[in-house]
Amino acid sequence: MQLADMKWPDVAALDKNTPVIIPVAALEQHGLHMPVFTDSLLTNELIRRIELEAGSRVLITPLMWFGNSHHHMEFPGTLSAEPRLYIDLLNNLLENLIAHGFKRLIIFNGHGGNDTPGKQSVFETRQKHRDRRDLLLLFVTYWNLGAEPWTIDTTINQQVMGHACEWETSMVLRIRPELVGDLSKVRDVPFGNPFEPASRGWIMTDRSEPGHVGDPRTASPEKGETLFASFTAAALGLINRACAWNGQSWDG
Repeated sequence: MQLADMKWPDVAALDKNTPVIIPVAALEQHGLHMPVFTDSLLTNELIRRIELEAGSRVLITPLMWFGNSHHHMEFPGTLSAEPRLYIDLLNNLLENLIAHGFKRLIIFNGHGGNDTPGKQSVFETRQKHRDRRDLLLLFVTYWNLGAEPWTIDTTINQQVMGHACEWETSMVLRIRPELVGDLSKVRDVPFGNPFEPASRGWIMTDRSEPGHVGDPRTASPEKGETLFASFTAAALGLINRACAWNGQSWDG
């Protein structure tokens, strides 16, 4: 169910244990060959597929395209919220839905830069409602839900998400091929080892002059379909767990 298509009495009548999915993404540079709306395009497509399978079991809010992308600000076209502002935006979305009685809220993320502030948001909102045992506040990034698309299509080279990489380029080739530039003119930008397992502060120009990370030359629409199917199945697995949650336990 799409919240944007509903009238308020219909929203009021919903079972408040219905999981609410809040899609979030970004508008930021994606190298020389990909559109700035890549993350939002891909997240919207995943949400479309999730809705086809989940139907009325979930309520879906409109995608929030304004993300935390300050590490890309050296590249024109990037639009970004300050990290604290972004946390507060997410907190407000959660608070609005809690005020309307909803209890199972899932921020569904499609941009890596949203990961840290998104986790902070669900943490902060939970602290504000310490007396509630019936709230399930989740932040999830779709490629971190356990999908292993490279085991389905062994020609997929990557096993982690990059940026405007084989994965993202393949998925855009699957749904909007006219937006992808000439892949013969791009090169491999290795992932490297940024002092792992430490978490390094970085901006994109520390890693990549053209703005992508990975090797988009190996992308294909066929790989894109495998990736979409794998990520959708993993997301549905989490949604099923949220639907089945007993309303108070730690495990789910």
